[in-house]
Amino acid sequence: MTVKTSKKLGEKKAKETFRKRDFYGWLIMVPSLVLFAFFVWEPLIENIRLSFFSTKMYEVVEFTGLKNYSAVIHDIDFMAAFKNTFAYTLWSLLIGFFVPMIIGVLISETIHFKGFFRMAVYFPNIMPSLATIWIWSYFFLPGPTGVLNILTGKLGMEPFEWLNNPHWTIPLIIITLTWKSAGSTALIYMANISSISPDLYEAATIDGAGIWQRVRHITLPSIFGIGKTMLILQIISVFQIMYEPMIFKNGGPNNASISLMMLMYRYGYRDYNVGKAAALSVLVCMILVVLSGIYMKATAQKEEA
Repeated sequence: MTVKTSKKLGEKKAKETFRKRDFYGWLIMVPSLVLFAFFVWEPLIENIRLSFFSTKMYEVVEFTGLKNYSAVIHDIDFMAAFKNTFAYTLWSLLIGFFVPMIIGVLISETIHFKGFFRMAVYFPNIMPSLATIWIWSYFFLPGPTGVLNILTGKLGMEPFEWLNNPHWTIPLIIITLTWKSAGSTALIYMANISSISPDLYEAATIDGAGIWQRVRHITLPSIFGIGKTMLILQIISVFQIMYEPMIFKNGGPNNASISLMMLMYRYGYRDYNVGKAAALSVLVCMILVVLSGIYMKATAQKEEA
């Protein structure tokens, strides 16, 4: 047997082995792919299809093309919901993005009772979302019976309207969201910080670096990668906000807190206009895809630079 023939037999055997591994791999993945297609892709495609039809209750009536999209865009509530949703996103980045990072860094630098602090910051995530919203709604209750007004009254301040003030509604809702979800995100940062080599901290300490210098030059650069991922996930999550403005003020006062997802809920379950709700959901999906694309391109250019 020549060397060339032996090489061909070896390549043929390796290819057959690969094909067998490949076949078994796909065979294992088939149930997951079927479930994913049934619960994700099929509803997504059906939703896009419904957006081009008029509906009566939940039954398709006739093809209307882009009429549902035009009706959504020209709805007076759409522009308010559109602006508010971006306002929610911007306020969440100003208030909520850095809070988990700060909590994660502080707890990681803590020497004593670290387990207690981890449990304490994660505790709000254990509470049901609706219960959290109801608790904070009493906290921001306007008039002398609100918890926050009682506390500020002790300082001699007059009762404030809080959620009844359209300029304060969105920031206060974002504070509630931050209190609810910051703990779980902080744990992700803590897990990332724990993977940093202790030798780096020891070397920095020997060189005379203080805690803030260690955080600035070692901790923050190490969690920069996970921070970029959490940023886009937060944008996508907050862009789909619905329950909080609905329960706090039902989108008020005067549509000051209505969101795109809440408007979609009204179309589908108050007006029973499923086609219009589907059209709005497709628009929301397109906006998120565009925002994600811009973000990915911007971060990729920074990494290349």
